[in-house]
Order: sequence, then structure tokens, then C-alpha cells
Amino acid sequence: MRALSLLPLLFVMLLTACAGGPKSPSAWLKPGVSTRLPAPGIDPAISEQQLLTATVQGRQQSLLVLLNADGRQLTLVGLSSLGIRLFTLSYDRQGIHTLQSVALPQLPPAGQVLADIMLSYWPIEAWHAVLPAHWTLVDNGDRRRLSDPAGNTVTEIVYTMIAGKRQPVSLDNRVFHYHIAIQHLDG
Repeated sequence: MRALSLLPLLFVMLLTACAGGPKSPSAWLKPGVSTRLPAPGIDPAISEQQLLTATVQGRQQSLLVLLNADGRQLTLVGLSSLGIRLFTLSYDRQGIHTLQSVALPQLPPAGQVLADIMLSYWPIEAWHAVLPAHWTLVDNGDRRRLSDPAGNTVTEIVYTMIAGKRQPVSLDNRVFHYHIAIQHLDG
């Protein structure tokens, strides 16, 4: 039963105050400000197994995920610690598709989950085409920062080199107050 409560704690309900949220494929940057997601394709393709550990309101929860993205679509599969499929999210040119294998209350909008992944992996140029005016996304060494028009950091992603590739190892959302540590499980 503990695995069933894992996801709601891992992915915080990002906008309880904004019940009329944006339509997919969109995501909230901060309360009242949304953006479209970049196109779903990415090159080179990504295929990873990750252990995500989220810290929300001082509590930590972990989730295994399988991330696959190519020139056509992005797919994210969430697994319990026992390997039971909890959900599948996919994003392609027709939009976002979700399949919940287990009933999970308070799952955040799929666009929010995908936005964190895409902020971490997609090229900055893809985001520049969809961010609202005066928002910035900048790479600086081992960090990527999304900032609002006032220059406040909204999201910060930290990277490291793994097997010669730049890989995200943490995401800190300062507006919605959660932190995700990313452990790459691939060879």
C-alpha cells in the first residue's frame, strides 16, 4: 500500500490555487504564468533508467522511471519499488497521453511532469521559442537556470558528466518548493 501513496508525495500538486490550469501540452512556470511545451522530438535520442528522489515539505519519496525520447515522442514510465507499472506518460505531435495502471490520487497535470524532464534535457533553443516574453533559460557551466522577468530563479538544474554525456542530477523548483535528485541507473 505504501507504493500506491508514493507518486502523490513525489510529484507535488503544483498548483492547488490554479484549478483552471493550462490545457496540454502546457505547464505552469509559476502561479498565473504558463507556457507551451516544446515539440516532443529530441536528437540524439534518450533512453534512461532513473531513480528519482523528491523532497517535498521535508519528506522524501523515491520512484523508478524509464525515460525514452527520440525524434518523434517522449515516453515516461513510472514503476513502484517492486517493479509494478504505476503510470505511462507519452507526448507526441498529437498531444499528451496518460495511462494509469494503478489509481493514484492527486497526480499533477502530465504537462508539469513532462516540463521538468524537458527543462532538463531539451536544448535551450527549443525553450526560447515557447517561453513567455522576458523569461530566460540559461546554461552556465554545470547549471541551467529558468528565471522570471524580474530575474528571480524559478528552477535550477544541476548537471554532471556521466560516460562523457552531460546528465541532470538535480532539479530545484523554488516557486513550487520541491527538489528532485536524479540517480542514473544505466551502466
